Amino acid sequence: MRIAFLADPLDRQYAGIHSYTKEILNALSKLDKKNEYIVIRSESKNEFEGMEEIVVPYSSFPGYRFWRLFFQLPKILAKKGVDIVIEPAHFGPFNLPKKIKRVTVIHDMTVFLYPEYHVFSSQYLQRKILPSILKNSDQIITNSKNTTKDLINYFPFVKNKTTSILLGKDESFKPQIDRDVLINNKINQPYILYVGTLEPRKNVSSLIEAFNVFKQQTGKPHQLVLIGKKGWKSKGIFEAIHQSPFVKDIILAGYVPKKELPIFYSMAEIFVYPSVYEGFGLPILEAMACGTPVITSGISSLPEVGGSAVLYSNPNSVTELSQHIITLCSDSDIRKKYSQLGLNQSAQFSWKKTAIEYVKIFEALNL
Repeated sequence: MRIAFLADPLDRQYAGIHSYTKEILNALSKLDKKNEYIVIRSESKNEFEGMEEIVVPYSSFPGYRFWRLFFQLPKILAKKGVDIVIEPAHFGPFNLPKKIKRVTVIHDMTVFLYPEYHVFSSQYLQRKILPSILKNSDQIITNSKNTTKDLINYFPFVKNKTTSILLGKDESFKPQIDRDVLINNKINQPYILYVGTLEPRKNVSSLIEAFNVFKQQTGKPHQLVLIGKKGWKSKGIFEAIHQSPFVKDIILAGYVPKKELPIFYSMAEIFVYPSVYEGFGLPILEAMACGTPVITSGISSLPEVGGSAVLYSNPNSVTELSQHIITLCSDSDIRKKYSQLGLNQSAQFSWKKTAIEYVKIFEALNL
């Protein structure tokens, strides 16, 4: 089979879908030597062994993006004689001959469940186009059973063509120590870590409030380190930071290179991820793999990832979150317990397992 990935997330963004696309392609390049793979992207990097790369550049010319998506890419796919096309960013593929099987990846349903966390243009576009994308898809892949449930609640017709495939973890996420990395980022105290885009859905404002309570009640010297780029509607987060009486203890590390992330995870006293909703929750898996005790929300897909290896908190309760932070930061024995539980839990996840499930879907579509 000839299988094409519409891999624009590799070059157009650096958040979750970027990591997902890169990791699944890496895993398939190592696992599947039987099928041919074509990676269609906007920049040339040739980073996946044994996979053909086709570069279709972006342009700022008005209307070019839609012409590229609806006409240029379908023409290339048809000419290459592909059997299956995968769209990891759930926006397409469009205008393909019926003989080409379409696979769409749905990472979450936030635009329907929490529209207030999206800008209007994004809401409108996804609500308008997604139903037809799903109808035209031969197979839909979600990141978790919870996302599958949410998807079917809105679109019951997808029930018999949707498969949940959990994500894996990059093997570079393991316990690592390098104090120079912390010094370079002005981290000089024990610290509580958050990793993710700074946007309302991630509930970072509640984390800052909980940090304030923790500092007020314990007097501990801990810092709060926030890693991630500024997202949409993030004004409230920065207001919460500047209004905090402990603003000097809050460090905005911004984007951190992937090679340094395991160090930040490993050297944190605890990792806190109080998100309101997740399609999967990759940061808590990465933190567990680095041996860092985790506090996260007990909703959506997060319990599928954390199992019994993390502390769960109500995302709407700053009191509960702050008490979990106080508990973990005050008791080294409890931290050691959750550190080991997290290492054991994270060992169940791998991108190789994810890739194996992908190949099963490809084979089923080819029957």
